[in-house]
Amino acid sequence: MAVELVRRARGTCGRVESYVMGAATPTLSSRQMDFIRSQDLFFVATAPLAASERVNVSPKGYGSATVIDSQTVGYLDLTGSGAETAAHIRQNGRITLLFFAFVGDPLILRVYGRGQLVRPEDGGWQKHIGHFAQQPGQRQIILVHIEEVREACGYMGNGRKQLTEWSEELGADGLARFRERNNAASIDGLPTGLVAPEKELFR
Repeated sequence: MAVELVRRARGTCGRVESYVMGAATPTLSSRQMDFIRSQDLFFVATAPLAASERVNVSPKGYGSATVIDSQTVGYLDLTGSGAETAAHIRQNGRITLLFFAFVGDPLILRVYGRGQLVRPEDGGWQKHIGHFAQQPGQRQIILVHIEEVREACGYMGNGRKQLTEWSEELGADGLARFRERNNAASIDGLPTGLVAPEKELFR
């Protein structure tokens, strides 16, 4: 039953043994663009360059995420208690958006890119504001010029049981083999410490 539940999921969640961060692509597919447009809630992560300073993660809503094209997404940023995202973008440009399927088929979509701030006094405001439903308190548009897109299954959360069912199906030996193949390093190649060093050498 657990295997069948996993096989019914689409995208990167097609098979039990394929529960893994999806292959990186430089642009959004039409399916991914539709998924972004359908999300009422998403999350934005940015960070300053200094290791001693704080990483920021913010929820965004009101259906403010918009796809400009396959290489650009954006959202209308409203006045709030802080402005960490803007400060980090001004410093280094790095930004990640995370979209999660709270209903329907499980899916996590991460969009990595470089942020651009567009404010009402900027020349590009009139060019871009038409993509968004205007809101009280709007202070800037945040555009994300995409460098990489990745999918993951999203089996956890919102009452879903696929992740634990998948783990039970693989068993201890299967999970150990999976971690050796997929959990030895981050997507940027940093070692995680989850796999013995001698096994990391032969991944």
